[in-house]
Amino acid sequence: MNFVSLRFCAFFVAAVFVYYVLPRRARQPWLLACSCFFYMCWNPAYIVLILFSAFSTYLCGRALAVLGAPAAGNRGRRRAAMAVSLAANLGILFFFKYYNFFAQSANGLLAARGFPAVPLLGVLLPVGISFYTFQAIGYTVDVYRGSVSAEQRFWRYLLFISFFPQLVAGPIERSGNILPQLQLPARFSYERAKSGLVLMLWGYIQKMVVADRLALLADTVYAQGGALGGWATATATVLFCFELYCDFSSYTDIARGAARILGVELMENFRSPFLSQSVAEFWRNWHISLSSFFRDYLYIRHCKVKMKK
Repeated sequence: MNFVSLRFCAFFVAAVFVYYVLPRRARQPWLLACSCFFYMCWNPAYIVLILFSAFSTYLCGRALAVLGAPAAGNRGRRRAAMAVSLAANLGILFFFKYYNFFAQSANGLLAARGFPAVPLLGVLLPVGISFYTFQAIGYTVDVYRGSVSAEQRFWRYLLFISFFPQLVAGPIERSGNILPQLQLPARFSYERAKSGLVLMLWGYIQKMVVADRLALLADTVYAQGGALGGWATATATVLFCFELYCDFSSYTDIARGAARILGVELMENFRSPFLSQSVAEFWRNWHISLSSFFRDYLYIRHCKVKMKK
């Protein structure tokens, strides 16, 4: 169910209407049902992957809560609980997203030496697997560090993992931002709904008016195989860069606008990266949720461990 489709628009209108008609205690279960239905429209079988990711990291969070704060007697068990959760989720991500890439690379070496080829995985890549896997891993690390408390209700945690506006194209959200917003459903706000609709409209304009038109121009030039000359190829490359940005940014804006209408505020994912004054500033403003994820959960932690050594 693509964002840029009448099917999604009909689904979203129905989801919002029922959401605000229902009693407040029934709204979050309704959102969870909508999120599961939305994802199952891509491939019903892959809902098992989200359930596995959510259940494994939820159990890890509960285990860390039972073990309590880091102490001499429980440090090893806390690390073991987190290690098992991370290994399971990263293992699934690697298997579905990167297995074929490494298998094809290995087959080239094996064929040169006369060995049989490694079988390739004959399934489609699960939609949004990187986003919800990183989100689940971020929650696990937050609970391990004590930044957030472990969520007690599995269905609410599952909604955090599978929340349909940002499930397919991000942004990669933080548990400290979304879980508190899911504690108590927001009341309908005309101003918030108007702001969300404007943001969604801007996303649709970026996608359908800008990105898709730039794609036609760039693809036409690339299809000529350089016959139009260097300047045409260079221009097509610049247009492709803007196409890529508008394509990605449009889905993020649609996601943020849809979530805002439902009373959930998602983080900003792009901040005018092409107006940056340096390469470093460009990467800080491009796919902010991913770069900040690696900064907060990998880079900073690694630096701290290195400094201690």
